[in-house]
Amino acid sequence: MAARGVSNMATHGIRVSVKAEYVPEQSSPKSHRYVFAYTVRIENEGQGPAQLRSRHWIITDADGKIDEVQGPGVVGQQPLLRPGEHFEYTSGCVLGTPRGEMRGTYQMFRADGSTFDAEIAAFALALPYSLN
Repeated sequence: MAARGVSNMATHGIRVSVKAEYVPEQSSPKSHRYVFAYTVRIENEGQGPAQLRSRHWIITDADGKIDEVQGPGVVGQQPLLRPGEHFEYTSGCVLGTPRGEMRGTYQMFRADGSTFDAEIAAFALALPYSLN
């Protein structure tokens, strides 16, 4: 089970931290629309530069429905992170249930031509209170 709205994991010197929160002003529970925002911080704790080339998210709602999102970069960018640098962005997702979780990977590219997947640990998408 994912920790409530938070994840933190390092892979090959790239640390990915995520914090998620419910966005009530954009949600409509009566219409089964639950909006969540998540802020991602990607830090290079390694010895060499790495560039984020693509993303792969796996989003699971409370009914077990799985959506996968893949594509180049994040928020229209493919940031190059030198040792000690970080990149942060905020995005969002919409669920049809009040609970779910996200996890995934960022494909990273090194100057020597090697690639690896930086893991994004699972984090919960959940309302901070009950609607009942």
